Amino acid sequence: MAGPASPILRTILTSLRRLYPEHLADKAWDNTGLLLSPPPLLSQPSPSVKTPRILLTIDLTTAVAAEAIGLNAALVVTYHPIIFRPLKSLTADNAQQATLLRLAQAGISVYSPHTAVDAVRGGVNDWLASGISGGEQYEASRIAIQPCAGVQGTEHDGAGYGRLITLKEAVDIRTVVGRVKGFLGMNYLQVALAKRHTLPEPGNDIRTIGVCAGSGGSVFRGVKADVLFTGEMSHHEALAAQETGSSVIACFHSNTERGFLPVMREQLLRSLPAVWEEVVESVGSDEMLDVEEWEVLLSESDQDPYDIV
Repeated sequence: MAGPASPILRTILTSLRRLYPEHLADKAWDNTGLLLSPPPLLSQPSPSVKTPRILLTIDLTTAVAAEAIGLNAALVVTYHPIIFRPLKSLTADNAQQATLLRLAQAGISVYSPHTAVDAVRGGVNDWLASGISGGEQYEASRIAIQPCAGVQGTEHDGAGYGRLITLKEAVDIRTVVGRVKGFLGMNYLQVALAKRHTLPEPGNDIRTIGVCAGSGGSVFRGVKADVLFTGEMSHHEALAAQETGSSVIACFHSNTERGFLPVMREQLLRSLPAVWEEVVESVGSDEMLDVEEWEVLLSESDQDPYDIV
């Protein structure tokens, strides 16, 4: 793997790519991978750095960039790619471009795993699926709605976009809504009930649940399920779901993603030490930094742009 000069950045990127393989991302529209890599003279950590810092965020805003600079982070992992469409210029007149310039000047790299995290087994969609079902012990089956095509290796069996759950025992809509509120820590959700779920005393008729982090409209196209659970769906997508007998639970886009960041943090903390040993051995230099531990931080500035008031 060709990579930056810094052994620290090589270690972080290798860990990220092993946890969330880039070939699982939907490259037809997504922009995943290393999005910003400052020149080696800027990104080379100081010899005094014993604890490299990685900042996790859903969105890389001006406030998150300032936080990363204040922390002297080596890299920002932003779930949503800050560079999504081709750039024709890089100027301080544009807020997102100015953010990239500031980070480059500070020697901070930027990486986005996005749909690779969605697709991989144990990623954000499996986290959501376990939350709404109560856990895999309550499920008869769980499959990817859109399996990743042409992926080699049994370790990626079941990888793909979205999840379709079949429960062992049917539950009522109030139970499903309560589970979502509980594991996402939300008091209010958007719920579009199918007619069969609007009775004063709804029955236990929820057996199949479609799950998709973020915006699920395109992934749910053609899916038949009792409930569709996602971050957001358009007005007309929700109406169409109701008409075909599916209730919709939506809770604003990034609320289906941000709660996975602590899981990502733990996954990285388990992976980094072993990968660092591999990098040290491959470089074979007496000038390697003496990394004592890795610090993976959750952004305190990152938040959904919407408030529920």
